[in-house]
Amino acid sequence: MDRREFAKLMGVSALALSGLPLGITRAVGQTRGGTLNTVIQPEPPILVTALNQQQPTLTLGGKIYESLLRYDFDLKPMPGLAKSWEISPDGMTYTFKLYPNITFHDGHPLTSEDVVFSMTKILLETHARARGTFARIETAEAPDPLTVVFKLKTPFAPFLGALDCTTAPIVPKHIYDGSDYRKNPANAQAIGCGPFKLKEWVKGSHIHLVKHEGYYRPGEPYLDEIIYRIIPDAASRSVALEQGTVQLTQWTDIEAFDVARLSKLPNYEISTKGYEFFAPHSWLELNNRVKPMDDKRFRQAIVYAIDRKALLQRIYFGIGKLANGPVSSKTRFYEKDLKQYEYSLDKAKALLDEMGLKPGADGKRVTLKYLVPPYGESYQRTGEFIRQTLGRVGIDIQLENTDIAGWAEKCSNWDYDMTMNLVYQFGDPALGVARTYVSSNIKKGILFSNTACYSNPEVDRLFEEAAVATSDEKRQDLYTQVQKILVEDMPVLWMFEAEYPNFVDKRLKNVLSTAVGVHETFGSVSFG
Repeated sequence: MDRREFAKLMGVSALALSGLPLGITRAVGQTRGGTLNTVIQPEPPILVTALNQQQPTLTLGGKIYESLLRYDFDLKPMPGLAKSWEISPDGMTYTFKLYPNITFHDGHPLTSEDVVFSMTKILLETHARARGTFARIETAEAPDPLTVVFKLKTPFAPFLGALDCTTAPIVPKHIYDGSDYRKNPANAQAIGCGPFKLKEWVKGSHIHLVKHEGYYRPGEPYLDEIIYRIIPDAASRSVALEQGTVQLTQWTDIEAFDVARLSKLPNYEISTKGYEFFAPHSWLELNNRVKPMDDKRFRQAIVYAIDRKALLQRIYFGIGKLANGPVSSKTRFYEKDLKQYEYSLDKAKALLDEMGLKPGADGKRVTLKYLVPPYGESYQRTGEFIRQTLGRVGIDIQLENTDIAGWAEKCSNWDYDMTMNLVYQFGDPALGVARTYVSSNIKKGILFSNTACYSNPEVDRLFEEAAVATSDEKRQDLYTQVQKILVEDMPVLWMFEAEYPNFVDKRLKNVLSTAVGVHETFGSVSFG
């Protein structure tokens, strides 16, 4: 019995023993009700998206928490909790009108006070990306329960693009105000206002969401429940898809090496839609506080030493596109004319020699630890690839494994030498790019901030000027300048503009309905 057959046997047994519904549980032809079975991996450490912004938390948390706006595939804003909005002529004041009758899962009404609290209190403390945007708010007022007014300190063109469910989830003020946010007992309940609420979380098995009966959008949600099955093994996830015990996979649920084979399954549609808003950018993250990575010559040597084309083809089977800098080609103000680093072991060795890092008798110049992200087998294989290729120039890499919570803790507290990271760009460098490189976002304990601890005053200045510039021409000039500096300094090694195939059961409707894809609320998802 091979690994895949064993996974098939054990996977079906485990799902049956769980006592949860397998496959689609609804009457034939019924468009309202039923159970959606899907996958979440790795298991999230928490479901409160205001406190954790790792992908599994956001994917699942998007059903529990909402924000003021949503975005179409062209990244244009659509109503979320806010049914309408106005911007003052000077671009400084934003007024939002909320839908009436919005309630949290505990039955408490959601009002403008909850919006003000979320965006000016808790998110400023806990959310690396939100901090950079909402710190620009000078005043936030709630003149009545359904009206929110934000006045900015200066014009900030991307402000309207920072109000999605992953950046600005609205949490209940009556639960969190005055508490230690990270230790609040309600974190285990994950109380939001989305169309689904948490019923049960059995660690290592599944997370069970059920419909929020008091949801404010008439007729939604269509589904009765969503069951996120925790399936750590890649082969078992593939088997679950083949046998129809899950109707949806996303992100890295299906490893790259299985995509071609599974794409032949007749009952699923394959799509890479739903990641437009994120434009996920993958890189090798280097702790700039750790010698010798505090020297840009060492960072450049690593760039020359890694054959990124081979990595993309061998590990990711060509799914994605090589990145040439800090800004994705799918994001505004991308600059393609940047310094290029071809694969060259000779150039890598020359830079290391120039630094005085001569190989010892064993051929090793330096030993560093590589923290393997726990997001699937491809990440483990990537670590092995990097270990082997850097070994050719005398850089000894020791792989260090941990779980998702351990990885987040080590990265956010700068307790690592090297790791892989993947960060969303959100359509504008002011929202998703600057946070990784500006000195003001070097915040210990906050994941997806400037955890590489890179600092360059000129980069800080250019990012800030570009954020408040009012013309696209001026912003492009400033962002081009900063991209050229970063590609010279190479604080991290940009790898890929990542792409992910979603496998969607053909009977499912409205799964990929906006630019945030599987992070959406799923309120309108149904079996057709």
